[in-house]
Formats: sequence, C-alpha cells, structure tokens
Amino acid sequence: MSDRTGRRAAVPLASVLTADALLHLFRATGSTWPAADEKGLSHAVLGVEAPFTPPVLLPLAALLLTASGIVVAQSLRPRRVLRLGTLAAAAGLSLCALAGVHRVFAQDTSTVFHRLNLVLYTPLCALLCVAALRVARHRRPAASGFAARGEDAVRVR
Repeated sequence: MSDRTGRRAAVPLASVLTADALLHLFRATGSTWPAADEKGLSHAVLGVEAPFTPPVLLPLAALLLTASGIVVAQSLRPRRVLRLGTLAAAAGLSLCALAGVHRVFAQDTSTVFHRLNLVLYTPLCALLCVAALRVARHRRPAASGFAARGEDAVRVR
C-alpha cells in the first residue's frame, strides 16, 4: 500500500477518535448538552438508560485517545505492534458497527436513538473500521540498494 494511502486514511480516523474522546471528557464534567438531562442523553446516545459518570467516561476517553495515537504512529512509522493496535481499533469499530446493525432491526423505530443509529453511528463506525484496516495495511517502504541485500554501504575492495 502506498505511503500516502495509509496516511490519508489515518487523518480522518484519528480526528474522529480524538473528537469522540474529547466529547467523553466533556460529558465527564457533568454536561448533558444538547439533551435536557442525563436520561435523555443516555437514550439518544445509547438507546438505554446508563450512567454518564467519570468512572465510566474517563477510561473510554483514554482508550479513544490511545487508539488515535496508535493510528497516527502506525501511519507515520509502521511497526508490528502498532499494526496490532490499529487492528484492535478496527475490531472495536467493527463490533460497534455490527451492534448498530443489530439495533436497527431490534429496536423501536420511533426513537431518537434509532434515527441517529441508522444515519450516523452505524455508518460512521463502518467507515472508520475500513479506514483502520487501511492504516493497518500500511507498511514501511522497501529498502533499496545495498540495504536491501544486507550489505554495508561501504564496499571493501
């Protein structure tokens, strides 16, 4: 895969992961914007009532920021461990997308969550999963010349 393709996929992926982490940090302050209360926010974002407390939100924000950093690092200096981290991010995103597809058919179609899930959450998770897989495929350019054959740069006569 070309050097540019992996980097082009990494920028929007890392941007969305970072924005989501910042949103989790914002929610950890107790803000429920744009919802009127925590219950309304929970039903719009998750489809069920769940706590939006710092013990829940801060680890998620840390995980999202870590994934974002790993994706950027993999796009700039590909390494096996970074590839595994990027694949782990892709796996998490694919699980979110699959859960979203399940929820499209399993939940009440008149809710705010159903519309957001159908139009925003599930498609975004699917697109980000594809982007993560593209970044994970990104490899270092092959060495050429002496280094490719394992020879020193200086020849001995």
